[in-house]
Amino acid sequence: MNRMRLGICCNDKHHSPHSVQCVARSLLRVMNITLNLVVLRSPDITRAAAFYSRLGLHFSKHRHGAGPEHYAAELPGGVVFELYPESDGASTLGTHIGFRVLSVDEAIVALSDFPDAVASAPRDSEWGRRAVVIDPDGHKVELIQA
Repeated sequence: MNRMRLGICCNDKHHSPHSVQCVARSLLRVMNITLNLVVLRSPDITRAAAFYSRLGLHFSKHRHGAGPEHYAAELPGGVVFELYPESDGASTLGTHIGFRVLSVDEAIVALSDFPDAVASAPRDSEWGRRAVVIDPDGHKVELIQA
């Protein structure tokens, strides 16, 4: 990759222009990268949508061309969170996601229809008020208070 063609240079006196830190910092300025899509797979997308709806997500059903029907919710900032049916053994079970919520304690109360959901009860941590829940499919979901 031609670094000058991308406009990559580093004026940091602590790193050489070829250092990993300098290249990463320059690429972030050039690319301005942001997350825009998260997809989880579920054997029961309706049940999964009910769980995440309790946290404040608002879903609508979608289908793109001949693809499967799925649920999608747009979060503030334009990030799209989608729930797709499992297919061909594709799983997202090891995925750990997190949401910033107005009140962790109220989010836990809102999940009362899912009594086995709470993996770590709300408590104060170095990141603020925090809890970890497990969705009906086994995905870990971290909740941090805004």
